[in-house]
Amino acid sequence: MISTADFRNGLVVEMDNDLMEIVEFQHVKPGKGGAFVRTRFKNVLTGRVLERTFRSGEKFEEARLEEQPWQFLYNDGDLFHFMDNDTFEQLAVNPGVVGDVAKWMKENTNATLMFHREKVISVTVPSHVVLTITKSDPGVQGDRSSGATKPATLETGAVVQVPLFINEGDTIKVDTRTGAYVERV
Repeated sequence: MISTADFRNGLVVEMDNDLMEIVEFQHVKPGKGGAFVRTRFKNVLTGRVLERTFRSGEKFEEARLEEQPWQFLYNDGDLFHFMDNDTFEQLAVNPGVVGDVAKWMKENTNATLMFHREKVISVTVPSHVVLTITKSDPGVQGDRSSGATKPATLETGAVVQVPLFINEGDTIKVDTRTGAYVERV
């Protein structure tokens, strides 16, 4: 159990049968009356933001979250399959849990799975991935000084904006947090 005095940004607590991450909080001591804590939470599963006020000293159950490195094996159309690199145990994960991260995962990509009570609640990939371009229109000669970009489809199906000099078959590094082209590899 933790109290409002233990609040810090990024702490995950169990509240109303949901996992809520503290985005920001403010301890307020008015001149009249008891102290209170004004808090903004973000639901870990849905992303919904909620603001609540608590009396100073209220207690909460701290959520026990565990991050583990796993390797993405394949997607069979219904589920995403991962393997633990140490025990070689395999695990199937629902596409709703994987979410938008799926567009950056190819076979044998390392990922981090977050567990709560032995259930996967989120999947994250490294901040940068190296992928091959499968489809891209050729750049127009003479239009290179403007810093123009064109869409390119990657081997995972994701579409990113790349400079005009990048061609089909090139391997590029992409920032998975923003979906932006970083460099040609």
